[in-house]
Amino acid sequence: MNEYDMQEAIQSMRQDSAAKNKRGIAFIGASIVIWLGILIIQRMELPVNTRNLYSFFMTSLLMPLAAMITRILGIRMQNVKNPLNRLGFLFTVNQMIYIMIAGWVYSVMPERMIMVLAMVFGGHLLPFAWLYISKAYAVSAIVVSLGALIIGCCFPSWVVAAGMLIYEGFFTLWLFLENRRLESRMCRAE
Repeated sequence: MNEYDMQEAIQSMRQDSAAKNKRGIAFIGASIVIWLGILIIQRMELPVNTRNLYSFFMTSLLMPLAAMITRILGIRMQNVKNPLNRLGFLFTVNQMIYIMIAGWVYSVMPERMIMVLAMVFGGHLLPFAWLYISKAYAVSAIVVSLGALIIGCCFPSWVVAAGMLIYEGFFTLWLFLENRRLESRMCRAE
């Protein structure tokens, strides 16, 4: 296989992954629920460490919520025939390593933990821009990371959570529109 054929094969696998996984919209939709929960928790009259601990617990709902949303939307969560899906899983697991940074911030600067959690979420989006051929992921990686930093340095943690909730809704809508355009292009190509 020459270099051109290899590039074409990779591009085809990326399009297949974007189409069959609907660009990971189920995970982004699940994050709306998670950030709503974090917002509610951060508004509670509890000590900051207790609020942060409950917020950490909210993040553990990602996989079950995403699995439920994939079922509702009829999306295949795993496409074992496409080797790039294993890469996408690695991108997701990579975020779990960075969550340890937020755990450290929990102990040394608890008032900034939600900001760091949002920045970790934003930063982990960048590789999905390549995998899913998505401007929404590329822009969101930058907007979320920088936005969380700016908002988190100037406002309380609940404002960061509210900003994330609003942006996640926008991001989900953007992915929905990208998915519709992809489906339309694929139908015309057939």
